Amino acid sequence: MSDKVTEAIKLENVTMSFNLHKEKLDSVKEYVLGLVKGKTKKQMFNALSDISFSVNKGDRVGVLGLNGAGKSTLMKVIAGVYEPTSGNVYKEGVVAPMIELGAGFDVQYTGAENIYLYGSVLGHSRKDMQQRFDEIVEFSELKEFIDVPLKNYSSGMRARLGFAIATVVKPDILILDEVLSVGDAKFKKKSEAKLMSMMDEQTTVIFVSHNLAQVRRICNKAMILEKGRLIAYGDIDEIATRYEEMTK
Repeated sequence: MSDKVTEAIKLENVTMSFNLHKEKLDSVKEYVLGLVKGKTKKQMFNALSDISFSVNKGDRVGVLGLNGAGKSTLMKVIAGVYEPTSGNVYKEGVVAPMIELGAGFDVQYTGAENIYLYGSVLGHSRKDMQQRFDEIVEFSELKEFIDVPLKNYSSGMRARLGFAIATVVKPDILILDEVLSVGDAKFKKKSEAKLMSMMDEQTTVIFVSHNLAQVRRICNKAMILEKGRLIAYGDIDEIATRYEEMTK
């Protein structure tokens, strides 16, 4: 058996910039006319600035930072939702992103239909999802609601369904952005146990949460973002202690 460490994710000098407008424009037409006349001013904002790090296969990495630190932007860059303004992102394997509640779902479809829809987004055939269907429904605890359209689900119900699908299909990389912050305590505990069990299958987990105790329980490593910059990355105990000092 090889002891070679394999990188699942690697970011090199990643910057993500957005245009902020100093004046509010009510329509695209106003924006275009403003550009033509030279009246529309641009202001560049770096949501992420020169981020570099690597994550080994099987690591569970907590992403910590105050509101506006760039955590969600980083998750979207890793997931491929955003293409970075500069820098490179490398990923090894299938990525299952849960970066927004209901992402990958169609609210007009039932829970059952969305199991097949989200499964296809993750690259799985209808036959694959049929084989996993009962397991997904059981884990999500949504049997009574599985034929109800998602537009009638609460945010917690959507999160439970999404988490059940994403974890049962066993992705190589699982990205969770505040997903475990919704729902009841019983389901949170079950979800944490599921994430821990995925460690044995070498699933890499990137986990955003404002709950430091939860990050300590789930993760073996962590990073701290501050105003779009990576200021610390390492073992969970060291980083969690530093974050506690920062937020006192």
